[in-house]
Amino acid sequence: MVVRTGAQRLAEDPGLVPDGRLGLITNFTGVLPDLTPTSVALRAAGLPLTALFGPEHGLRGTAQAGASEGAGVDPDTGLPVFDTYERQGAALDELFADVDVLLFDIQDIGTRFYTYVWTMYDCQQAAARLAKPFVVLDRPNPLGGVRVEGPMLQPGFESFVGRAPIPLRHGLTVGELARQLGPATVVELEGWNRADRGVEPWVPPSPNMPTPDTALVYPGTGLFEGTNLSEGRGTTRPFETIGAPYVDDRFVPALRSLGLPGVAFRRMWFEPVFSKHAGVAVSGVQLHLVDRDAFEPVRTALEMLRVLNELYPDDFAMLPSLDRLWGSDSLRKALEAGDNPVDLLPAATTPPADALLYEGNAR
Repeated sequence: MVVRTGAQRLAEDPGLVPDGRLGLITNFTGVLPDLTPTSVALRAAGLPLTALFGPEHGLRGTAQAGASEGAGVDPDTGLPVFDTYERQGAALDELFADVDVLLFDIQDIGTRFYTYVWTMYDCQQAAARLAKPFVVLDRPNPLGGVRVEGPMLQPGFESFVGRAPIPLRHGLTVGELARQLGPATVVELEGWNRADRGVEPWVPPSPNMPTPDTALVYPGTGLFEGTNLSEGRGTTRPFETIGAPYVDDRFVPALRSLGLPGVAFRRMWFEPVFSKHAGVAVSGVQLHLVDRDAFEPVRTALEMLRVLNELYPDDFAMLPSLDRLWGSDSLRKALEAGDNPVDLLPAATTPPADALLYEGNAR
């Protein structure tokens, strides 16, 4: 069955949202199936869209991680563009003074430390403070919606890579997540089954998320941002490529010996053009997904971290950001103690029944 996104449904039926001046929180992933930007489609449908609001990476996606494009004018619609990145409280509220209804249409990738859902959350909280309706134009979770992996965020470790206690791989669409996080109306998907994985058409949701396989490994290998290894930024296969100058020919055989499901490991050498180890030839591994249904991204990454910690105790190092990415200090402490971090993993589960808007079972 063909999937119809919330944005597509709204463009076809403008009556799905409340009356008033509309502000759209979106970026380059907010498109219809024919790749028309949602902002253009809503204006063509006669909806009173008056402003656009961009997240990390910006409306057009030119900014790298930890940056945005700032304010400006959207060339497609002529509408003013406001930058929400790193704004909270009154600084965020003031951006929404001239709109009556806030819409959200950005493609998420189903991982807690991906920042788009926290842009949604911050804007949702602002809408609640301002007593303005908040409407999510729902999109599929490209990891599917039948599996939950990893720990919950723990109190005291909130940040822009995790504002609220949800699992690392949460298994929800942005609409389902918004309903769990606060007051929201959802323009629901049509034709989406929870067992479906992937998004068509695939628009890379950020500069370092080029393929669906990147998104699938990211709940695990995103943790390498909190180490002194390159997570592949500055290469053509970020998050599928991990390495450091000190990694030698012992690493890949050790990983292969574990028999981890759904993944094969290939030793490789690469030279990042930016980010960690930029301009340095490093040795490491590429993850090749051979069975995407069997693959367990979080467990795989924890095994990789354990092996690195054991093989290279004088070189492997963790960064302060690891606690924020994991959502507690338990991973760091386990590695420091020489314990197996896989023991920290709760059993894989399914999303909570009270969150679900869509049906479907694992295939």
